Amino acid sequence: MRLIQPNRALTDILLLLARVGLGAVFLAHGLQKLVSNGMAGTAEGFAAMGVPVPTLSAWVAALLETVGGAALILGLLTPVFSLLLAVEMIAAVLIVHLPNGIWVTENGYELVLALAAGALAVGALGAGRLSLDGVLAKRATGDRETVAAR
Repeated sequence: MRLIQPNRALTDILLLLARVGLGAVFLAHGLQKLVSNGMAGTAEGFAAMGVPVPTLSAWVAALLETVGGAALILGLLTPVFSLLLAVEMIAAVLIVHLPNGIWVTENGYELVLALAAGALAVGALGAGRLSLDGVLAKRATGDRETVAAR
């Protein structure tokens, strides 16, 4: 039982802001791997950090972060991309960042842990009504109160 019932409109606005903020960070990191560093540089960096199969891992990370980040911004297939991005971040914690402690300034896990937690929260709550998931669910069912849009 909830003691305080959240306002639906406010919840939708907060989910939109969370999705856009989280999606923007993932999108930026994916584009950094693809464009700024280049895939050869990203794979080289992954190899230096001990990431298994560094070239394949670099491509998977770059594409997942770019496409997944854009999908979160749009609120499209939100539970799927949220889970995939969270799994990627948890793998980054375990493979690369955990031995370095928490602080990001020491290549620690604070940023990737926060990104994983944010992705899990958005995935659990859904995209909200102000999303493509919400629009598509409404069209598919004709119902304003759909499970997929919550």
